[in-house]
Amino acid sequence: MMTKAIAYAAQASDQPLNYFEFERRQPTATDVEIAIDYCGVCHSDLHTARGEWGGVRFPVVPGHEIVGRVLRVGAKVNNFKVGDTVGVGCMVDSCRTCACCVEGLEQYCDGGMVGTYNGVDKHLGGHTFGGYSNRIVVDQDFVLRVAPGQDLAAVAPLLCAGITTYSPLAHWRIGPQHKVGVVGLGGLGHMAVKIAKAMGAEVVLFTTSASKIADGKRLGADHVVISSDPAQMKAWTNQLHFILNTVAAPHNLDNFLALLRLDGTMTLVGAPATAHPSPNVFNLIGKRRSLAGSLIGGIKETQEMLDFCAKHNIVADIEMIAIDQINDAYERMLKSEVKYRFVIDMKTLQQK
Repeated sequence: MMTKAIAYAAQASDQPLNYFEFERRQPTATDVEIAIDYCGVCHSDLHTARGEWGGVRFPVVPGHEIVGRVLRVGAKVNNFKVGDTVGVGCMVDSCRTCACCVEGLEQYCDGGMVGTYNGVDKHLGGHTFGGYSNRIVVDQDFVLRVAPGQDLAAVAPLLCAGITTYSPLAHWRIGPQHKVGVVGLGGLGHMAVKIAKAMGAEVVLFTTSASKIADGKRLGADHVVISSDPAQMKAWTNQLHFILNTVAAPHNLDNFLALLRLDGTMTLVGAPATAHPSPNVFNLIGKRRSLAGSLIGGIKETQEMLDFCAKHNIVADIEMIAIDQINDAYERMLKSEVKYRFVIDMKTLQQK
């Protein structure tokens, strides 16, 4: 048995997203069926829909920042019940047996995690379809609990932008003793500022846009530095314990590595379509600096992030759109014309 679902999908890399019908599986004994209320729009959605990262399986139904309500549960589901408010992030399965999965780091699964969209569908064959749809069926082990009383539309981007920034901050144990730099004030960067500040750090925002100074401070930055100004950058040389670089475009990493103090680390979470220029090795060895990367977070850590954000009243700054505005939203994303995350009201998706 199958259940009809409706969605917006890209049929090819050069085609806009349009109305699409497909089949979801009936819930198995361990599955949760979710009616999707809101879905955040991630830059990864655009990259995938336009075939920019390679290996894309069309048609693509993007969306991995999902918040909704439980419609049905399988006979062996013990963590969720009908009516619960839940979330689904960037993955819906993994091998569950490799060392990474056993440690709760499913995002680094040796066999490859199953993406919420464009992943290998172990149940139906073919590939997975994401959250730009009216419903989704997910194994209970990959469903997150969302605390009541929050702005659910603004919670949705936490399922990617939130965990992408929370995970490295938590891994490097950021706290009140740290000066933390955040590079870029976009969908990821605005969450990084909020979360790092809530962890107690002194937060320094780096942006190329003077128009974002006031917004950066509103979001929690203690200092805002215009990164294109050499004098402002030089003032922070050897000052920072940690930098979270959220920029998804190639740029000179050496300018920021020089701001790290002894044993400082810069972690990259932005994923540009083309490579950054290679950093100068002397910029690393001179202060035993580290350059690292980080990919979302495991299910346990994602739940920890949601609970942390609920406790500290952290949600994303969003602009709500209807599903038929998604192609225009993609164009605006490319121009950085959103503060700071689009979220689709999935109630605007109607059967045709």
